[in-house]
Amino acid sequence: MSETVIGSVYVAPPGFEAVLQAELDRLGSPPDEWLGRLALCSGPPVASVRALDIWTAPEMHSIASIGEAAKLLKSRQRNWSLVPTGHFRRAALIEERLPPVKAAPLVFPQAAPSSPLGAWTLPAPDRLLFSQTKTSPFPAGEPRFVEDREGPPSRAYLKLWEACTRLGHWPVPGETCLDLGATPGGWTWAIAKLGARVTAADRAPLAPSVAAMPGVTFRQESAFGLEPRHEARVDWLFSDVIAYPARLLTLAKRWIEAERAGRIVMSVKFQGATDFDIMDAFAAIPGGRLAHLFHNKHEVTFFWSPS
Repeated sequence: MSETVIGSVYVAPPGFEAVLQAELDRLGSPPDEWLGRLALCSGPPVASVRALDIWTAPEMHSIASIGEAAKLLKSRQRNWSLVPTGHFRRAALIEERLPPVKAAPLVFPQAAPSSPLGAWTLPAPDRLLFSQTKTSPFPAGEPRFVEDREGPPSRAYLKLWEACTRLGHWPVPGETCLDLGATPGGWTWAIAKLGARVTAADRAPLAPSVAAMPGVTFRQESAFGLEPRHEARVDWLFSDVIAYPARLLTLAKRWIEAERAGRIVMSVKFQGATDFDIMDAFAAIPGGRLAHLFHNKHEVTFFWSPS
């Protein structure tokens, strides 16, 4: 059994392979090879925003049989998740010989899994690529939830659920929240269901069912028209506003400088190509970081809390 050294592997969000390629090129760690959604790099792991998951200790081994592949994986640790990139039948046969991974959809609010989880794939019938460690506790970096298909007015609530699950924190009863760009109310619905008080601000009205929820207050105002210095402090500031990233950067800085928010969760939406300079500016804010959520589309999510 021979081994090939690989520095790092990055899992691209579905359909965003070119964006991840551009980011890795910019970070000085260009992929040497692509396997489906997996970018294989010879360099050590770098802090990629656009990757859903990063394999931090990848190994490539030659394998003579399905049994040998399963034996090798089981000799390292118990829990493994397959990221299919080809040779699907052979990969499925290996997977059948591994202990099952409990990857049931989360019932929000529920903490992310804490057990070690490795990842693997088959680049060729006789080659096994795997990593015992990776940055996401979810298979392929994709958290799944038990969805509510009746209560929320849109599927945007899944993005908020994922953001809070990544943080390991979410609004609780007694906390106050401000939801900017709230209409039709998917995020407001999710916050109110947690029992926190939420003020929703938007120029368009909320869905009536959300506006009538206990703890919900509505202000028919523009998110950019609010002056943070004149607002009461909130425990959480949420924003899913559709606006140019530069305006969102200014908005985030205004609330941070006014010290009127305990935490910020903000979608940063791109109208055209990904603006990596704006992403750098968000990431440079003390206490801030960015991530591409599985439920994001052409956007990233900005997280901030006092450093």
